Amino acid sequence: MKKLVIMMCALVMAVTGAQLANAQAAASTATPSYNFGDYKSSTLAGKAWQALADKNVEAVVVYTNKCLELYAAEAVKMQAGLQAYPAGDPQQVFSFWALNDVATCLYIQGEAYRQAKQNDKAKPVFERIIKEFSYGQTYDPGNKAFWKPADAAKDKISMIEKGLDLDFGNMSSQAIVLKMWESLGKKELEYVIAYNTKLNDVYGDTAKKMQATMTEYAWESPEKIHSFWALNDVGTGMFILGEAYRIAGKNTEAIAAFKKVVSDYLYAQCWDTNGWFWKPAEAAQQKIVELETLPADVKN
Repeated sequence: MKKLVIMMCALVMAVTGAQLANAQAAASTATPSYNFGDYKSSTLAGKAWQALADKNVEAVVVYTNKCLELYAAEAVKMQAGLQAYPAGDPQQVFSFWALNDVATCLYIQGEAYRQAKQNDKAKPVFERIIKEFSYGQTYDPGNKAFWKPADAAKDKISMIEKGLDLDFGNMSSQAIVLKMWESLGKKELEYVIAYNTKLNDVYGDTAKKMQATMTEYAWESPEKIHSFWALNDVGTGMFILGEAYRIAGKNTEAIAAFKKVVSDYLYAQCWDTNGWFWKPAEAAQQKIVELETLPADVKN
């Protein structure tokens, strides 16, 4: 009898242990664990960017909400002390770290919802940036420049309301130009125009400042040429716009865009994936000659 009781107890313990293991496995499957690293706002924003790239909406929401939970109150204080965007020395802009990272995280969250076709969730998030954290800025390490989540949020809201599906990626000039090339290949003139507008809004002033410092094409090294990144990308974007107009048969608009490449972004250079740089202004000048020599009945 005593052996029977011991055997029954062992059986119960085995069953219970198996049930517990199954429950733990199910819980692990149902609720993924997330690594918040050092819990810094910049770390959480970085993880949110990666989750957005992975199209993992759940992870984006987890990381961005954690940033809001920990730093939104500090961001509100920083916002309250401003009447304009911090400018000048980059360290001055970085000193508003909580405001910058919270605004960035909200932008990432809104974009994750928008890409997932959940516009009813995306729009309020974008609106919150504009209302509560309008002076936040996001640093683009590739271009070593800042862009403004509130301005980007306004664009996203407009896109949602118009039914457009623009993707600015990480808002870098390279990402926007890449989208312009893709849209040109698809003959999507409206999208090319929209991307070019954003490219100029964010980087146009920087491009013109770079152009103003030059008297000849940069040539010393690829690194030297790439150092004029804004000029290169904005000039390339304007060339793409001219091509989009030309392909659409809007030759008057195409000529105007090509002339702007020559007049405003003369020293821009574009990297070809085959391994060399080409000059948008030279290509634009050739396009102008071709279009202006067309028969009158062909011009629009």
